[in-house]
Amino acid sequence: GFCTNLFLSQTPGNILAQTNNKAEIFCELTREYTGVYWYRWSQKRQNFEFLVFSNSLGRATYGVNISQDKFSVHGTSARTSSLRISHLHASDNGTYYCSISQSSQLFLGTGTQLGVADSLPLPPKATQEPLSKKPRKRLTKRKAAGEKG
Repeated sequence: GFCTNLFLSQTPGNILAQTNNKAEIFCELTREYTGVYWYRWSQKRQNFEFLVFSNSLGRATYGVNISQDKFSVHGTSARTSSLRISHLHASDNGTYYCSISQSSQLFLGTGTQLGVADSLPLPPKATQEPLSKKPRKRLTKRKAAGEKG
């Protein structure tokens, strides 16, 4: 069975990316393992899809119908693995998990939710306006007071 565990911490927790762009998910392992599995949970299809397994030598084994152009695994050390996803598409939406196998159990990382959109929302302007207006008001009052004096 699957169970989440403290062996594996994933960053970031959430990614919102634009169609045709790239995303990268990092997985930190508390100790060295012989290899790391990467899975995707699809809310739409309600299933775990095996993407790729990368052994400690950096050799990758891909799941059925998984494109090597799209998914690549990189290990910066024996304790860090990253999954790069290229040519992002709406079908890439889901929660990605790194995983290790230990004593016939699969331990999952903390998960990274990936959302792909054609255009990313702009940061809200409403929160910035009051901040810039307040100091201006104060300045005008000070000027007015200075003129009177």
